[in-house]
Amino acid sequence: MGRGRAKAKQTKVARDLKYRTHETDFSALASELHKESDSSDDVDPEVLEKWSDYTGPSRD
Repeated sequence: MGRGRAKAKQTKVARDLKYRTHETDFSALASELHKESDSSDDVDPEVLEKWSDYTGPSRD
């Protein structure tokens, strides 16, 4: 019990996203997709050092 209100809100949000008409700035989207960025700029150097030897799980 109690899921009705949450489900109604999710339905409302989903419907709003599906049917909303809005202006899309394709030039801004394209520039964001094509920009060159170094991922290490966004991460603290201490974090990079801590995880530098991590290789991830092996997939055998």
